[in-house]
Amino acid sequence: MIPEIGHLALIAALFVALAQGVLALAGAARANLTWIAFARPAARTQFLLVIVGFTALTWAFVAKDYSVAYVAQNSNSQLPLGYRMAAVWGGHEGSLLLWLLMQTGWAYAVSRLSKQLPDAMVARVLGVLGLVTAGFLLFVLLTSNPFERLFPVPQDGWDLNPLLQDIGLIFHPPLLYMGYVGFSVAFAFAIAALLAGQLDSTWARWSRPWATAAWAFLTVGIALGSWWAYYELGWGGWWFWDPVENSSFIPWLVGTALIHSLAVTEKRASFKNWTVLLSIGAFSCSLLGAFLVRSGVLTSVHAFATDPRRGLFILILLTVIVGTSLALFAWRAPKVGMGGRFDTVSRESLLLANNVLLVVTAGAVALGTLYPLLIDALGLGKLSVGPPYFNAVFVPLMIPALLLIAVGPVANWKAAQFGAIFRQLRVPMIAAPVVGLTAPFVLGHWSGSAALGLMLATWIAVSVGTGIFGRMRATRGGLRAQPRSWLGMHMAHLGIAVFVTGVTIVSGYETERDVRLAQGESVSIGGYNLTLVGVRSARGPNYVTQIGDIELSRDGKVLRRLHPEKRNYPASQMPMTEVAIDANGLRHVYAALGEPLGEGVWSVRVYHKPFVDWIWIGCILMALGGGLAISDRRYRLKPRRQHAAQPLPEATS
Repeated sequence: MIPEIGHLALIAALFVALAQGVLALAGAARANLTWIAFARPAARTQFLLVIVGFTALTWAFVAKDYSVAYVAQNSNSQLPLGYRMAAVWGGHEGSLLLWLLMQTGWAYAVSRLSKQLPDAMVARVLGVLGLVTAGFLLFVLLTSNPFERLFPVPQDGWDLNPLLQDIGLIFHPPLLYMGYVGFSVAFAFAIAALLAGQLDSTWARWSRPWATAAWAFLTVGIALGSWWAYYELGWGGWWFWDPVENSSFIPWLVGTALIHSLAVTEKRASFKNWTVLLSIGAFSCSLLGAFLVRSGVLTSVHAFATDPRRGLFILILLTVIVGTSLALFAWRAPKVGMGGRFDTVSRESLLLANNVLLVVTAGAVALGTLYPLLIDALGLGKLSVGPPYFNAVFVPLMIPALLLIAVGPVANWKAAQFGAIFRQLRVPMIAAPVVGLTAPFVLGHWSGSAALGLMLATWIAVSVGTGIFGRMRATRGGLRAQPRSWLGMHMAHLGIAVFVTGVTIVSGYETERDVRLAQGESVSIGGYNLTLVGVRSARGPNYVTQIGDIELSRDGKVLRRLHPEKRNYPASQMPMTEVAIDANGLRHVYAALGEPLGEGVWSVRVYHKPFVDWIWIGCILMALGGGLAISDRRYRLKPRRQHAAQPLPEATS
């Protein structure tokens, strides 16, 4: 009965979403105050109904209701309670329900946190979000119903994929979806502004915190997915250029361009057309990622669905959203105007160059991801595009983008002088080559790629430090006296420097060994000794395991015991490797237990990975910078009358 309640709640949510979309947009167009006022309560009702549906599915998992097909396919009586609850979004149908929960949650947040905005603008934004949500509700109800019954009812479930039986499943998908779906708010603001003919700095200020919040969530989601793959798959890699990884990275790149473009539109009323296109592009890329993961066109440890009907539906949804958005843009764009003008050397021009590099990079990643799929679909054979291609196109595009990170913040708006920029960047210009050319020798051996990476990281980090120090000296105030958006920008840029440092050092100086070890034998790596003390058998809640006991020592001193595992899940008959990692912030010693080779001998894979933690620390700093930026007080104040949106000439009639 409870699953049926959840199903009915989703059906009711569909009707509310359609009413919200149609009445809110029509009310804003006709200045009908009753219909405009309907938008906020409709968004809240829709969120409540989806919560009911989500709770019903969660109850089915907790209660082990195997009459629900989705529960039977993704759960088992032996599965621990925490994983049973996280299994709600462990498969295709539940992940779409999670998407809907996030989608309606963002709309609810807009209805609550946009009280200072004009009611007509909020109605347009919520109307657009309502129509988007209606599309996904149709997708769920017609092709991906999580409440479908199964007869006859099995005695037990088939179990959750062992790869997903990890704490990463609890946090990674929700955070990733918060980023994906969050860009729908920036998209809705852009469409609402186009409909109203109000593309100006006020619109950009309204949209900017929502776009930044989505970007911050997506940053954390991608970082957590990288960490999850690093320790769960047992391969020791933190990024594989997997197509599904790329499907989250592409909207991140476009979203990064968007938040910088919004800054220019807010400050100088420039880039208006470009900012609208990026708003459409960021959400469209999120939908493209959803298509890749759920259409069945990809084979990946991350992919969910294999039903082509689902892929066709979401492809149609993507086409409708992108097509209507671009048609509206083509209609309105000629009326927008150029906005504030700027010289060739200015902060605007530097940010534009940054945007172009990010979008071209996103296009290059998309090409490498989609081209093999297109070749396969046309029957022209199989083609594999791997890390060599992505590294070859990504790195050259990112080098100038990283250089611009230091230059942009010190350049003046509208017009800048090379001499003034040079004076403010003298210290980074000296520090970057000194560190870049000498640090590789300290790390063990000199490498051109390591020197370049460390030079770029130092260039960014020192420019952040000198920028903060210079502003504090000029304003005679401490950090608390500075605008949070400005501090957030520098924190995010510092995160990029930390990230680049981690990537550079781990890529150039990691070591790996695959060895055969018997009890009492040792292997040396990175100045550490790892001795196999033994392997014992044990049972978990829903698996049996072989647990290694490896002694980690250095210079004869025992540091700790590592316990990698080789698990087997009887319900699914799948083996899994659980690695053991010793970390101290500057390096990882990573051990993975392989296969038994007979007579007490085991294959063991060990890694020494210097500074690998800095990759994820850098991502966290980026996301925290975004969070700090959106807490700026100007996003919490009611806009002044003189900044009210000015409609396009056509909209005044």
